[in-house]
Amino acid sequence: MPSPSSAGSGGDRDGSAGNGGMGGPGSAGNGGMGGPGSGTAGDGGMGGPGITLRPVGDHALLVELPGLPEVLSLQAQLREHPVDGQVDVVPAARTVLVTLEDARHVEALANRLRTLDLSRSAGQDDTLITIEVHYDGDDLTDVAARTGLSEDAVIAAHTATPWVAAFGGFAPGFAYLTGGDPRLGVPRRDSPRTVVPAGSVALAGEFSAVYPRRSPGGWQLIGRTDAALWDIHRAQPALISPGNRVLFTAVRELVEVRSRVLPAPVVPPDPSSPRADATPARVGLTVVHPGLSSTLQDLGRPGLMALGVAGAGALDRAALRQANRLVGNGAGSAVIESLNGGLVLEAEEDQVLAVTGADVHLAISRPDGGEREPALCAPFLLRAGEVLRQSLPVAGLRTYTAVRGGFEADEVLGSRSTDSMSGLGPPALTPGTRVAVGRPAAGSVVGNPEEPRRAGMPEVLRVVPGPRDDWFDDGLARLCGTSWTVTAQSNRIGLRLDGPALERTREGELPSEGTVRGALQIPPSGLPVLFLADHPVTGGYPVLAVVAAADLDRAAQLAPGSVVRFRI
Repeated sequence: MPSPSSAGSGGDRDGSAGNGGMGGPGSAGNGGMGGPGSGTAGDGGMGGPGITLRPVGDHALLVELPGLPEVLSLQAQLREHPVDGQVDVVPAARTVLVTLEDARHVEALANRLRTLDLSRSAGQDDTLITIEVHYDGDDLTDVAARTGLSEDAVIAAHTATPWVAAFGGFAPGFAYLTGGDPRLGVPRRDSPRTVVPAGSVALAGEFSAVYPRRSPGGWQLIGRTDAALWDIHRAQPALISPGNRVLFTAVRELVEVRSRVLPAPVVPPDPSSPRADATPARVGLTVVHPGLSSTLQDLGRPGLMALGVAGAGALDRAALRQANRLVGNGAGSAVIESLNGGLVLEAEEDQVLAVTGADVHLAISRPDGGEREPALCAPFLLRAGEVLRQSLPVAGLRTYTAVRGGFEADEVLGSRSTDSMSGLGPPALTPGTRVAVGRPAAGSVVGNPEEPRRAGMPEVLRVVPGPRDDWFDDGLARLCGTSWTVTAQSNRIGLRLDGPALERTREGELPSEGTVRGALQIPPSGLPVLFLADHPVTGGYPVLAVVAAADLDRAAQLAPGSVVRFRI
């Protein structure tokens, strides 16, 4: 399975919206929500003329609006006066995606939207930002051919007047720039690149943008810049904020003066200056071997999608919670998420551990040469000097290793999770990494052994139609009538599925809009991509259906070659 940085799910085009499942009458075929007071795409929605609501799973709404002024007005009002349970508000070209804690808040959100005056303007910061670009992009020649301009004319059009940052999304620091020369409107690539270099300057539709870091992406690349679009060490991490004006200038070459910012090491805090809210951590475990890939994960970073920061966190949240429960931790304590087993840990001090998730064999080697075999999904003692080994999985894909007291690392934007899309969080674990362990909470106790969760064959995941099922005639029937195979190009961003291609009935492109975990988006290839925790925040490929939130943990355990089916 490729590393998270080398494979993707189409980047900024892979998704429209979705997070969780809805089910129930009225949710299929017409964009309905199956609940009182909700509008549909078919009847013009609710909340006033020109506004349409589309359900996105069981705890999100996609609000379609006449244009960008209404988008920014809605975002500003929900930011100033949030509704109960509000998590994320993600503006896009003509839509706002609003995610909620759970389904019980959806009706209150719909009622609130009825009362908003979207003629109210949103204040914007129109600071001018100049970005130097070396115009040597891989797609510059193709863009010239598509627009009927020479390459020099494309460059002149791109640099002639300032662009305006309309909204953020896709990834931290990625800003959708509008208001440029209309002759530069070109479609996205039919087949997104799995890797776009950091600093790439690109075009897609009416927008231009700069890729803040190496990531998947489907835009047309015309140049590159050395400007740091995202830096968490700045007071304002994003170089470009909504409302800013951006002027591109052409240069013959780039002189790199960027300082290198190293990720925070996974080491215990200085005992002389402990955190005020916690007792000091201690180094308790050393990574002998991380297996194919092992990272620290907790419950992620909710509420930051407007900055381009997806939730991240454990893909199998049930397994994370189970592992923490078994060792007496809080549900959100950090654990080690390992891909395809193979993790080897050595205890520097006595530790209580538990391993959940994929069906692996556990073996403990003692310093005297003896060996014992602890059970999966049960707490066990790993004494100082002992080594724990995980086998390759018999079934499933990801294991979750918890230690009593939780693994410690510096928090980034409120989480210790490693985000493969944005690059936030601690680095992936490597041989020799000494991992800090926190102190158990007062009064906490270890849990009793629990039964491992067994996967179905094939796995069947429930889906809710939409929000863009109207882009396909028989797409839902074909989606649910096919046995799909998980490909080796899958990762924490999304599962790429192989099977018969699904065909759109609409020409053109969907304007970029918010998207969330669980979306089944359909790129031009017709092969679905199921978004997981590190998905891009916005995108424009239509989403045919959304996997029910309760089923996403099982999706995280689907290894390459696994067969999965979908059921409405």
